[in-house]
Amino acid sequence: MKTKAAILYQVNRPFVIEKIIVPELKTGQVLVDIAYSGICGSQINEIKGLKGEDKFLPHTLGHEGSGTVEAVGPGVKKVKRNNKVVLTWIKGNGIDAGSSIYEKEDGSKINSGPISTFMTKAVISENRVVKIPNEMPLREAALLGCAIPTGSGIILNTIKLSRGDTIAIFGMGGIGLSALIAAKLKQASIIIAVDVVNSKLDHALQLGATHAINAKKEDVLPKIYEITKKLGVDYAIECAGKKESMEIAFKSVSEKSGRCIIAGNLSYGQTVQIDPFDLIKGKCIAGTWGGETDTDRDIPIYVDLAISGKLDLSRLICRVYGLNDINKAIEYMEQRAISRVLVKMDKQ
Repeated sequence: MKTKAAILYQVNRPFVIEKIIVPELKTGQVLVDIAYSGICGSQINEIKGLKGEDKFLPHTLGHEGSGTVEAVGPGVKKVKRNNKVVLTWIKGNGIDAGSSIYEKEDGSKINSGPISTFMTKAVISENRVVKIPNEMPLREAALLGCAIPTGSGIILNTIKLSRGDTIAIFGMGGIGLSALIAAKLKQASIIIAVDVVNSKLDHALQLGATHAINAKKEDVLPKIYEITKKLGVDYAIECAGKKESMEIAFKSVSEKSGRCIIAGNLSYGQTVQIDPFDLIKGKCIAGTWGGETDTDRDIPIYVDLAISGKLDLSRLICRVYGLNDINKAIEYMEQRAISRVLVKMDKQ
């Protein structure tokens, strides 16, 4: 059996679309017919080599998606053939089956992690799949592998935002928008969207932001203090992956109890600077690991919210490309996307 895959041979180079041979399933592995994959900023950093030396080239990528189970390997109990599933990089219940190695016709090896979604069929570790009901559309379900669990998870799990709290979100990409819609759902009193692109800020306002700040045109910190009457926000979430926005986000939280959560990724080797006196005054800064998501607990909750109409995932998708055009999809995401870009797996 073969699968069409986007293969990275060199960092900072376009993907090569090729057909490769699917390996036999090992214990704890699931073969999934991929329907859609999201493109995450973290994956773009990997493509560009911004995460440091890549020791696994050539390899496949993609860490959020949706699809249908085609076969299961020995020991798999979590899903069965024909189940619809969300694919996520965040570990859940089930066997941690590790990586896979695909082959080309000439016998050369193509590495693949426990999850890869930039391909038409993929061998996935059991603990990276979550069963979803048939009524959940696979297009929107792809967002439940990374964007929603991380962004909304920060709101629901990491900070446990309450009604009336105030929050500033830096970076209106997939993670930031997912945090925004969860903050709206939890009835935050002030939701400040910060970005450098007006179209993204307009979209954020449509999704429920109460204020928008263009960091290229306004001085962000004084504006946040103006909006909050010099108190600062209860919470700040940095999703842009920029040194300056991380530092401003920390400064923007209130003294004594303000918390800044870092979700963005800096390039390998970059650091941020903070004033330790801000820590003494009571400000806190912390990271997040996938919004502290328990995938087997939380993804079904998001599915129920989506099916009931309380969580409109379609508004987080701005464009869908075919796998053959994945390089165009990545270029569009970097330059013009106002929300998440999906890749639909064209099988030919």
